[in-house]
Amino acid sequence: MKPLAVLLVVFCIVMSVTRLTGGTWDYILSGNIAMAAMLLFTAIGHFVYREGMAMMVPDAIPAKKQLVYLTGIMEIVFAAGLCIPDARRLAADLLILFFLLILPANINAAQKTVDFQKANNRGYGVGYLWLRIPMQVFFILWVAYFGMIVKY
Repeated sequence: MKPLAVLLVVFCIVMSVTRLTGGTWDYILSGNIAMAAMLLFTAIGHFVYREGMAMMVPDAIPAKKQLVYLTGIMEIVFAAGLCIPDARRLAADLLILFFLLILPANINAAQKTVDFQKANNRGYGVGYLWLRIPMQVFFILWVAYFGMIVKY
């Protein structure tokens, strides 16, 4: 999964930079910058793959494309919030709620075998949830740990 790779690679890079420039490992700064980078990476998808992402939204929800744009903008705002110490706790709380609220779209996409990049129904299917749901939990725990500690 590309978002997980972005998160972990950016975390390692920022950790190394903080060690080299400041002499210490700054886990909190690194964790928040890494999540912000991942959110910016995924936000791009909301604009580039809007048709396919709209296919992920459950049928009962109206204005699918507008919701895809809105959630992309929200990811950008959350990314910024995680990098501002005074806003970090609120951003983290809202981001955890956001991750919980988008889970039905991921489940719906798996059930419909949506490939959001190609905007068709030839995606991974329900087996994808064995990876996606634990990854979503990991993101929530990441934000709960790094985003709720106010430091730097």
